[in-house]
Amino acid sequence: MAAPLWPTGNRTGCYAEKSLTPPPGGGRQETEDIKEGEQARSAVAEAGRRTTSRRELSRHPQFDNVSPEVGQLDPGAFAELLDQDPDEALALLADMNGATDERLRKLSQQLAGRVVVDLAKKGATPKRGIGRMFVTPASKQSGDIDLDASLGPIMLSRATNTAVRAEDLAVQSWKRSDTALCLLVDRSGSMFGERLAAAAVAAAAVVYRCGADCSVIAFAEDAIVIKAQQEQRSPEQVVSDLLRLRGFGVTNLALAMRAASQQLARSAAARQITLALSDCRATTGGDAVGDASALSELVILAPAEDTEDARALADHLGIRCAPLAGPSTVAEALATVLR
Repeated sequence: MAAPLWPTGNRTGCYAEKSLTPPPGGGRQETEDIKEGEQARSAVAEAGRRTTSRRELSRHPQFDNVSPEVGQLDPGAFAELLDQDPDEALALLADMNGATDERLRKLSQQLAGRVVVDLAKKGATPKRGIGRMFVTPASKQSGDIDLDASLGPIMLSRATNTAVRAEDLAVQSWKRSDTALCLLVDRSGSMFGERLAAAAVAAAAVVYRCGADCSVIAFAEDAIVIKAQQEQRSPEQVVSDLLRLRGFGVTNLALAMRAASQQLARSAAARQITLALSDCRATTGGDAVGDASALSELVILAPAEDTEDARALADHLGIRCAPLAGPSTVAEALATVLR
């Protein structure tokens, strides 16, 4: 049986029983610690220097079957594990992405790009770029004539020597993205195994669903923008960067909310959603309620075994909070909350 996605237990946090007492370290710093572009890439590279030995990887019961020798990864054994216990398979794959064994690490990274993205596609409708082309009658929208769709009326008008009516012609026009997303991934504390895999699947699903008009931010004491709003990055690239991160530091939830607001401000989408993959137990940075309230729409995906603080925050703000049982359930959970 796979380990829980997040640590279990009934711990009391800053939002427990709806007690919204600010955590230690309240107030904003003079300079927000939000890393983007080259700073973000450097932070990811630095995090990637921390690796996991084969001895540590052997805590996974099926590790020796999947990697019987140094530098080996058995695709058949992994496929069998993925079929029998998808959460454990994804947790193992996430951890092997940081293996000290260089050959195993590269093989795992190649496999993760395919497996995680394929899983993320379930229930998602892809969008490319920052808009999409649609066809509509010329009487309702200006644009370029769609000759294929308008050929019949044009031929009829020539044959009958009559004018073509605007409602009979079809035009092509760009429509802006319907929905923009910002995914906040809590990387504080213990981010490995199932938790890391869940973050990777969520990130891939968001990028696959929205194309350029989304952002992915990993946060702890600081915020690392893995993908910026309107930036062109593939799901595989985002997954690769995210799987190089490991749990670190305290939780600055307020900073994460402000980082999301900055990213979504770059979008022209009519609906702008922030998805927080977190237990929402803030430990530094002050009260997050004000910054969370400023967001257009916030949805929390909390670990199923540790929802107390997340639900208290959600109840206080009047927003949705959905439990997340494991990485294999992420795509379904996203499809549900984004309806």
